Amino acid sequence: MINRQELINRHNPVLSTANTDSPLSVGNGEFCFTADITGFQTLYDEYEKNHFPLCTMSNWGWHTAPTGDGKIYEWEDLELTAYEHAGRTVHYPVEAKPGNEEVYHWLRHNPHKFNLGRVRLIRANGVEITSEDITDTYQELDLYTGKLSSRFRLDGELVEVLTICDSESDTVAFRIKSQHKGLGIRLDFPYGNHETSGSDWESLDKHLTTWDGTTAHRRMDDVEYYVDLNTHMINPINHGCEIFGENICCAIRFSPENKSAPTFETVRSNAHLAWAEFWGDVRLADFSKINDPRAKEIERRMVLSLYLFRIQAMSSLPPAETGLTVNSWYGRFHSEMYLWNSAFLPLWSLGEKLMPSLEWYYGIIPQAKALAKSNGYSGIRWPKQPANTGREAPSPIAPLLVWQQPHVIYMLELLYQNTYKEHSFLENHWDVVTELAEFMTSFLHLDETTGKYEMLPPLIPAQEVYDPLTVKSPMFEMEYFRFGLGLACEWGKRLGHNTQKWQHVIDNIPDPAIKDGLYLGHAECPETYEKYNKDHPMMTGAYGLFKSPRVQPEIMKATLEKVLECWEQETMWGWDYAMMAMCAISLSDSELAVDLLLSDSPKNQYVASGNNYQRTRTDLPLYLPGNGSLLLALPQLFANPPKGWEIEEVK
Repeated sequence: MINRQELINRHNPVLSTANTDSPLSVGNGEFCFTADITGFQTLYDEYEKNHFPLCTMSNWGWHTAPTGDGKIYEWEDLELTAYEHAGRTVHYPVEAKPGNEEVYHWLRHNPHKFNLGRVRLIRANGVEITSEDITDTYQELDLYTGKLSSRFRLDGELVEVLTICDSESDTVAFRIKSQHKGLGIRLDFPYGNHETSGSDWESLDKHLTTWDGTTAHRRMDDVEYYVDLNTHMINPINHGCEIFGENICCAIRFSPENKSAPTFETVRSNAHLAWAEFWGDVRLADFSKINDPRAKEIERRMVLSLYLFRIQAMSSLPPAETGLTVNSWYGRFHSEMYLWNSAFLPLWSLGEKLMPSLEWYYGIIPQAKALAKSNGYSGIRWPKQPANTGREAPSPIAPLLVWQQPHVIYMLELLYQNTYKEHSFLENHWDVVTELAEFMTSFLHLDETTGKYEMLPPLIPAQEVYDPLTVKSPMFEMEYFRFGLGLACEWGKRLGHNTQKWQHVIDNIPDPAIKDGLYLGHAECPETYEKYNKDHPMMTGAYGLFKSPRVQPEIMKATLEKVLECWEQETMWGWDYAMMAMCAISLSDSELAVDLLLSDSPKNQYVASGNNYQRTRTDLPLYLPGNGSLLLALPQLFANPPKGWEIEEVK
């Protein structure tokens, strides 16, 4: 038997300095609090200077900021870009047209997630605490209980802090033990902002904070929420409060409803039970019997990735690429990343954790149908970069992407195979599968001269480096649509439905384009490996993310080798390495797969917290799709380990 607690705790992150690349977070999936080396957000300015603002965020915390003259724009105010497509005109929100720029950018930025508040340590004398004032630091995150312990000296006095997030409410709780007589807590509320920090600390007159005892009532444009502190006495200040006393014990609850905060002990008990349940249910693997030094790092990334997704991404909304830690793309989530962020869940005995975000997608089906219909397509077309409202966002790239369309069918199949194996599951989700298959078949254009189905411009494939007016039948998208339609046909067969129309399309999708024994990025791109050898090497996904039966292994092997030889590493993203690793496993080269997972490239770094750190992107101090793709790849590695690897699993 694997000792689950011992396995988890041997990867507890431990920090001895204010590591601004790797602050540690506590959360419950719907709410997340990110702390510095003090266990609070004391050193906010120092972390923000290094592009990692310390935030408190929730899934309900969305804000719409009026323009300077108080305007709220509607989608109808936006001027769309017209394109010729297969003999007709289609329209997409791609360009900021002259005179329409304010509308374009406002709709792009709103609504956005915002920072609920900053909680920090303060001195009674008002002198700011900096990292230079803190010595003898030691901080450890107990992954098994979700408890963050911080120990340091301030002004020569020992300070011990315990930071815990409640599992039942959006509450963060703190306990301070110290002989420091002038130490307190300060809570500050910012105005909402669409940038990485989600905070505007200057616009004091744009929001309102009123206090009733220990409860703050917050009003900010379209947002209204409450903050309750479980403590005996506070000193209200403008947009915040201060707490002083010996050995402070305090819980702070953020909520759109006026609810009391639980006690510190209740928070600790709730968290302990919830984390024990999570770690008791999840699939795990023990790499400790493997002599290969790479195995320990794989195990570390596995454990920490599971923790990170549990605290900010297994929830009622699809996760943003930076989860609930900071804002990326204004806090919006990207539907093409939904697969990398969440498809692993059924493979780790966590299928039920996928259902809430899937239900969110079902809730926006009317908008998705309207989006498809707006350009003459059938079925449903998922918006690429929505906020909580489900509305499409203007973007120079997002509206022209389509590779997100098969994701939900793929993920439903994973749920069926691994979690919900009943016939009723197929029946309950058949309508969604049908609508997605209808869109894919209508999006593919039948060339009457060849009898083959093509993808035509305007189109931006997953490898976003091509001119959208010249892309034709990108290799990955064509194979992925074919794969998704194949799953839809299989569902139809299980349920006794006629899927002949979809099968006809499958049978008439042209073979992938090949030049010099290599797969090309798209059908008319002979310079794939000379001019377009950057961004995502998506050809490998057709034999990694899924295993297309039309891929010739020897050609894919040569393709992967060519990618590793010539691709510009600094342009690749965290999930590219797991995608290539899965391709390598399909090619029976698990040794290469491990090397790819651990590739020492700028966007494949996994810092002490476990976050996939994108070192060339100041707007992405963490990147959850890297962690999610790793978790999607690992079950394939478990089933096909390198020679000499003894991986012990518990499911």
